[in-house]
Amino acid sequence: MARRPLPRILSSGSASITRSREIARTAADSATDVLHPLITVLRGLRLLAVSGRQRWVATPKERRGPKLFLGAACVLVVALVPYGPILALVTVMGAAAWKGRERTPARTGPDESEAARLRSLYEALVPYFSTADDPDPLFAHGGDWAKTFDEYVFDGDGRLSRLRISYPAYFTDGEAAARSRIEQLLHTKCGRGREYRFSWDEEANRLVMTVLDALPTTIAAQRFVTAPGETVLGFTDPDAVSRTVPVRDGDTTVDASPVVWRTGGRSTEPHLLAVGHPGGGTTTLVRSIALQALQNGDVIVVDGSGTGEYGAFAGRTGVLAVESGLGGALATLEWAAHETERRLISANRARQNGHRVPDDVRRPLWILLDRPGVLGHLAAADGRPDPQELLRIPLRHGRAAQVTVVLAEQFDALDTLTETVRTHTRARAVLGPASREQIEGVLGAEPHTTPPPEVPPGRGYVRLGAGPVLRFQVPATPDPYDDATGDAQRQAVLDLLPERHTPMEAAPAPERVPVAVDTAARPAGAVPVEAMVSEARPSAPLAEARTAGAES
Repeated sequence: MARRPLPRILSSGSASITRSREIARTAADSATDVLHPLITVLRGLRLLAVSGRQRWVATPKERRGPKLFLGAACVLVVALVPYGPILALVTVMGAAAWKGRERTPARTGPDESEAARLRSLYEALVPYFSTADDPDPLFAHGGDWAKTFDEYVFDGDGRLSRLRISYPAYFTDGEAAARSRIEQLLHTKCGRGREYRFSWDEEANRLVMTVLDALPTTIAAQRFVTAPGETVLGFTDPDAVSRTVPVRDGDTTVDASPVVWRTGGRSTEPHLLAVGHPGGGTTTLVRSIALQALQNGDVIVVDGSGTGEYGAFAGRTGVLAVESGLGGALATLEWAAHETERRLISANRARQNGHRVPDDVRRPLWILLDRPGVLGHLAAADGRPDPQELLRIPLRHGRAAQVTVVLAEQFDALDTLTETVRTHTRARAVLGPASREQIEGVLGAEPHTTPPPEVPPGRGYVRLGAGPVLRFQVPATPDPYDDATGDAQRQAVLDLLPERHTPMEAAPAPERVPVAVDTAARPAGAVPVEAMVSEARPSAPLAEARTAGAES
């Protein structure tokens, strides 16, 4: 049977219906535009009425009568004032228009791209934070990421800058390997090239990941506000230490958070070891320490690399010696060992007699040794003892004698450090790019941040004794005689250097002072230190200091 054609009103009316809907929608939009001020005022009046009713309900009953009387009095005054009702009406309409204005809705959640990033990160954490035996897992494929990500903050580029994660209680957060896997995953998924800090709260099963800002590299060498016996190694994050010092950063003065190293008789970490790769900034750290030590102490500098990085210190007041050759270095370190013994004996006698410790004993003596492995290699090739053996007495007894030892070495020569050096240098620093394994090997603990692959010179990590591992930036202290140094930084270092002392008329010949060396442990063919000292003449300031020590 053939189909009957549809009525004309049904077959051809769809176009008319669509046209009518468009006309009605256009009319509604036009009316909304025309009546928009009225709609705004009505919305504001409704909000004002709701707010007034809430305040009236919140008012105690014993105060409603006085408020009602006060309101009636205000209405009466407005009615009696000329043009009062009109002004009151205009004021109410203005308040209603301001109250009913359209506001941009506050953002309460992530957008689509941010939600997709959080969902991807949640799925990546599922294999690490879930087990098959968990009846109600927090992490499951296809689960709700909002239950585990308590807090999240994105930067302007749409990358996570802060994230707080709730993980199951059965996760082995007490194991370093388990934590390292999670930290590496978050570092990879949230974006490389940035430095992250991970704070584990084992008690509450929370992990907070924070993106750290870069430490300032524009702070140059200067006089820092410190007490006697305190040395600023560098500057760290504001929330890592509870102390700030005013520093000059360019043309402005800011408050920076310093890493303060305390030395002296009551220090628990009297000696420092700095390790890094070439160009990492270990020499810059030693140079910065030397400038601060010269404020109220004497300095001995031994440059094992022989590159002349400490040439600006030669001949300065307070600098007893700047040696780079093997013979001079051995003679200088041998004198330092005997000076330490002399200080111990003098202090002991003063205390036994009830007298004050002499001023020459109380004045700090700093022994700065850069690249001792090079000198040790030269000494072994020449059949002489390792210069590090002469540091045994200053390292063991330097704290009581106000003698501080600072050593700087590179990673490829760590095996050349003696056991005495490793044992007594409890203040450690790692500068330059280094892996987590290298940092842990030097500092004895892993950092709570992810080491970036590229860092500026002088950037690294420091640990004082058994304290926490802190990231820090050494103040810019370049060699002022280097042609690549800027004028501002060169002048900053030159201003901190003491004046040059007047040379002595004639330096006395060095005495043949016996030194306690184990002859049984001396290698075959080794030359005694007495003969070695007689060959090398110390510098003029060191010879002058030796003469003064012998007279005392």
